[in-house]
Amino acid sequence: MKNIYVPVEKGSPVPLGELVEIKYEKGPQVIKSEDTFLVGYVLFDKLDGFAEVDVVENAQALIGKKIKTGELTVPKGISYQFTGTYENQLRAEKTLSIVVPLALLIIFVILYFQFKSVTTSLMVYTGIAVAFAGGFIMIWLYGQEWFLNFSLFGENLRDLFHMKTINLSVAVWVGFIALFGIATDDGVVMATYLTQTFEREKTDSVKGIRLAALQAANKRIRPCLMTTVTTILALLPVMTSSRKGKRYHDSYGHTYFWWNGD
Repeated sequence: MKNIYVPVEKGSPVPLGELVEIKYEKGPQVIKSEDTFLVGYVLFDKLDGFAEVDVVENAQALIGKKIKTGELTVPKGISYQFTGTYENQLRAEKTLSIVVPLALLIIFVILYFQFKSVTTSLMVYTGIAVAFAGGFIMIWLYGQEWFLNFSLFGENLRDLFHMKTINLSVAVWVGFIALFGIATDDGVVMATYLTQTFEREKTDSVKGIRLAALQAANKRIRPCLMTTVTTILALLPVMTSSRKGKRYHDSYGHTYFWWNGD
């Protein structure tokens, strides 16, 4: 900066440092323009164990308190707004508040079309409650230091599966929706066999119903387990990966995705 020379009317150019006192101060990295307003971005991250929405809401409350007490003064013509991941999270939560109940309703309707019986559909539908409870138990276990805290073939399982405290987010709710589908799928396999057995044997006694249920469990437990195991195996690359997927466009306009894992 001091080596910048200022031309004068007569004589040699004068170094800028001899004309002014130069001070270096921190400022915005980039100032952009949006909707005819100058915009500066302030980036910050959260500590582990804190949800993004909670962090931003606490920051909003603190800034509002400082402004109210006069400790912080916002000049006229200047305003601030939290955006980025926080804004996307709020938008996604509003969408999920509609998508999740709609998905549950659609699952029940599909079950009713399959069995033509509200009672049977409700029996299969109860698997969603069990899966929902199991999902929250697993989220709690992920936050416990002792859970799967041992090494297998020289690799710690908690590090391998990136186990840490998990907060409810869009990705978690999408996972729950997929889990609901798996839970009802196993119930459909079991209930379909039971329905066929009752139609074939026409039994009404408690002993006959119990025997049919045991036979259905013995003959359909393997297909149910295979469905669940194949789903878990398909998710292992995602669970063990530590990088995000990438997208590539070729010269023909085709889009390709791949997953980078360690």
